[in-house]
Formats: sequence, C-alpha cells, structure tokens
Amino acid sequence: MAHVSRSTTSLIATGAFALGMASYVTAGLIPMIQAEFAVSVSVAAQLVTAFTLAYGLGSPLCVALLPAHRQRGGLFAMLGLFVVANATSAMATDIVTLIALRVVAGMAAGTYLAIGIAAAVGVSPDGQRGKAISIIMGGMASGTVLGVPFSLLLAERWGWQAALWLIAAIGLIALVGLMYRLPPLPTTPTVPVHKKLAILADRHVIGLLSISLLAAIASLGMYTFIAPLVTAHGDLPVTAFLWVWGVGGVLGSFLIGTLMDRFQGHTLIFAILLLLGVALISLPFLIALDAWFALVPIALWGAVGWALQVPQNNELMKARDRHGDGNLAVALNESALYLGSAMGASIGGLVLALHVPVDMLSIGAGCIALLGIGVQGLYLRTSVRRAVSH
Repeated sequence: MAHVSRSTTSLIATGAFALGMASYVTAGLIPMIQAEFAVSVSVAAQLVTAFTLAYGLGSPLCVALLPAHRQRGGLFAMLGLFVVANATSAMATDIVTLIALRVVAGMAAGTYLAIGIAAAVGVSPDGQRGKAISIIMGGMASGTVLGVPFSLLLAERWGWQAALWLIAAIGLIALVGLMYRLPPLPTTPTVPVHKKLAILADRHVIGLLSISLLAAIASLGMYTFIAPLVTAHGDLPVTAFLWVWGVGGVLGSFLIGTLMDRFQGHTLIFAILLLLGVALISLPFLIALDAWFALVPIALWGAVGWALQVPQNNELMKARDRHGDGNLAVALNESALYLGSAMGASIGGLVLALHVPVDMLSIGAGCIALLGIGVQGLYLRTSVRRAVSH
C-alpha cells in the first residue's frame, strides 16, 4: 500500500509539474505570440488573465459539480482535458481561439490539482498525508522554477508552440501512469451541490482561506515587484535573486512534508507566517547593507511562501473530510491564492504610483503576512470556545 501511495503521489506531482509550467510560462511567451498574431501586448497579455481567472474561479465550480463517486474518473478527465487544451493551444491559428483554449486549460488545471491532492491524501497511510501534499506542491513549484525557464529556452529555439507541446507531453506521461497506477479511491459521502455551499459558512475554512489570501497578497503580490526592489539598490543581477527565490520555494515545498507529520498544522502555519513577515520586513534593510545579504531573506521568503500551502491544504482537508468536500476546500484555497496575488500586484502598483519607496512596499507586505497570525489566533479562539460550549 505504501509503495502504491508513493508511486501515485509521484505521478500526481508530475501532473502538477506540468501545471506549474502552464501557470507561468505564458507570460514569457507573450512577445513571440504577439509577433506571430500581430496583436498588441495588452491583447496578448489576456492569455495570462484567461488562464488565471479560469483556474481560480472555474475550478471550484467544476469540483463542486463533480459527484463524489466520480473522483477517480474526474481526475483522469481533467488531466486529459489539460493535455488536449495545451496541445491544441500549440496548434491555434488565431488569438481568440488561443485565449479560449487557455480558459479550458486553466479550469482543467485547477480542478485536477484539487482532486489530485484529495486522491493522494485518500491513498496515503496515516501519518503521511502531509508528505503526500508536500510532494505534489513541490512538483508544482519545480514546474514553475525549473520547467518554465527550460520551456522558454525551447520556445526561443523552436517557437512558442514548443513550450506548450512540452507541457502537454509531461501531462500525458502523468495521465498514462495514473491510469495504470491509481487505485480505487476511498468512498466519500455524496453531497448535493446546494449543500456544498455550506462550506462557505464554515468559520474554520473561512479562517484558513483568509490566511491564504493574506499570505498571497504579501508573498505573491510582492514577487511582482522583486525586480524594482533589487534594482533600486544598484545595478544588481535580478535573475540571480529570482532563482534564489524559486529554489527556496522548491526546497520549502518538499521539506515541509517531513515537519507536517510531526507538528500540529496550526503551529506550522504560525511559524511560517512569522518567518514570512520577518523575511519581507528585513529584506530592504539587509539589501541596503550589502546586496548579497538579501539572498538570505529572499530564499526564506520563497521557501515559506510555497511551504505554507502544504499545512493549509492539509488543515482544509481535515476540516471537511467528514463532509465529503475536502477537494472543494482545496479548490477554494487555490482561488484565494490567485485572488491574493492579483490584489497584491494591484495594491503594490497603486502604492508605487503614489511615489512610495519600493522598500516600504516590502515592509508593508511583511506586515500583511503578520496580520495573518492575528487572523489565525482569532479563528482558533473561536474554535476553542465552540468546542467548550459543546
């Protein structure tokens, strides 16, 4: 059983690797796509918007509509749809078709990840749930950090279509492997769609989603401005700092799994939020002292920013296990991350437009991360009171 669990989780993580590539590679392909279809940058940029919105908003709806007894088939269907959407994107002959296909790819990607995490948890032995989630999130982080640069190199040599063909190929490998290796999933209670809306009244879930939202505003939102932050302190190699952030994210995603099964989820979430806040607040001070000192908080920022979603998803799964909609909770968490990223980028842009120094942006992001600790304390106190009253 343990061997089946490991192989299944690794295959789901392979699919997540392709998801990580698909989520971020399009931004790097925009100049090539713009030139081929003779459209403006703003039009080509809608490819990123289309994928992101479909991922963040469409996937919870798909997960909610998928019957409990169809989870295994749904996993195959969504990964298959993701593969087809990326392959046909590579063959698109006009920008409108390509945007529509990115919508399909984004929706399928978000739905696959939510079902995949639930499936990995379902077949994992007791005490190894956290490790399973960390492997999947590590796969996604690796796709972003390692897969995206590699696929862009292919695109520069053989055209933007090559990147999408690579994503489709990796997804297909994961799909074939899962069709052979994924065992029957544990049965979960069938919940009518209208009753699944009750998840939005679960204070524990809302508290966890609020933490993800705040962390995304701080971490992913600030990532949008890492280049201006670095260059504000001299002619520094921005790419090196981006790589350090990304490598930290991969290591954090994988290493958090060993801690997950040893410590309580709320303890890890508290520690991660604290480290994220400290890293972001200290970053402008350390980079002012010496540029290379900044590599430490940047690596820590990447590590804890990515690692946070492992205990978050695990806590959400545990909170909704008995209701049979843990995968929906994970899908909503992904929505919170994408919404937080967009909010962080928008707020940061507005702040810079007011001529606030970019250093203050990092300090503000750190304070938002620390605000998440207050939210955590609030919902934990409420949970304790409810438990005592019952």
